[in-house]
Amino acid sequence: MRIDIQLSVVLFFVLILRSQGEAATQVEQNDWQWNLPHDVEPPFVPENNPMSSAKVELGRELFFDSNLSGAGYVSCSTCHLPEKSFSENRKVSVGITGEFHTRNALSLVNTAYMTTLTWADPNITLFEEQAKVPMFGTHPVEMGTLGYENKVLNFLSDHPLYPDKFKAAFPERDTIDFEQVFMALGAYQRTLISVNAPYDQYRYYGQKDAISEAAIKGEALFFSKELGCSGCHAGRHFSDATGQPSFHNTGLYNVDKKGSYPQGEQGLFEVTNVDSDKGKFRTPTLRNIELSAPYMHDGSINSLEEVIRHYAAGGRSAIETAASPLRDARISGFELTQQETYYLIAFLKSLTDSSYVENQQRNAPFQ
Repeated sequence: MRIDIQLSVVLFFVLILRSQGEAATQVEQNDWQWNLPHDVEPPFVPENNPMSSAKVELGRELFFDSNLSGAGYVSCSTCHLPEKSFSENRKVSVGITGEFHTRNALSLVNTAYMTTLTWADPNITLFEEQAKVPMFGTHPVEMGTLGYENKVLNFLSDHPLYPDKFKAAFPERDTIDFEQVFMALGAYQRTLISVNAPYDQYRYYGQKDAISEAAIKGEALFFSKELGCSGCHAGRHFSDATGQPSFHNTGLYNVDKKGSYPQGEQGLFEVTNVDSDKGKFRTPTLRNIELSAPYMHDGSINSLEEVIRHYAAGGRSAIETAASPLRDARISGFELTQQETYYLIAFLKSLTDSSYVENQQRNAPFQ
């Protein structure tokens, strides 16, 4: 009888300790604080990949680590540079084999709020899925991880620091696998949120001297019916891609006089095979747009002044050949003086968030 009582007492304390351990793990896994302004909602987070500080920090290290690639010298940050608002300074990306792509890498700023994550594929909606494309994709090859999976996993498992970091981020897992890599990268990329530009201070938080008089005049032009910029670059994140997936043909090309874009650059059409989708691409955010040149899906426009000229003409193809019959109805052209162009650019530059770019918690954890 006494032995039974003693065993019961021991079992009671074991259960208490186990529950305390589980509670501690739960606290650790839910310790993430967004630290966003009161009027900015956090982005969507998948139920199977909750945020935690350990996971975000692991994702940050993986994002900048070239050892995730096959040959070991290309990382996510190779094409998504922090100083460029996580975009690139090339016209188009170059893969690990030296192959030139047909796309300019999108800025990752506020991408967590977008309902589709790439230029023209409505099916890629989660960072965890998107990460598979640069790592394992073959058309084109980007990081070239395919075929080197064991090499990458062995590197992570044998590393002096990574195993403990993976255990802290995923305490329920015993071995390191790519699912954890994708989940950590996703958690980190969801933190790349920029909502502290001078324009935010001016428009939302009452600092009327936060932007220049020129930028204020540019704001009026941007939101005017005549220019219609805000028709697509809408809302707090300056993109209509935060709601239903939305893609537009801006009349950049008109190769065959029927609205086609160059081969391999036909946007949504390459997914849907619907003729009217030729040349349609997702609306990028304008936040930190000053930093993310060159512009457009193929990096074919070098400056904000050239971008404005493109839209003022009703699409660049209207200047070079003929207006595209497939261009969005809102791309109808407008007239703008040189002074007004200056005002509009001043407004766009007021969307540059220096605190976002300089935040060391977003930059490379090792030099």
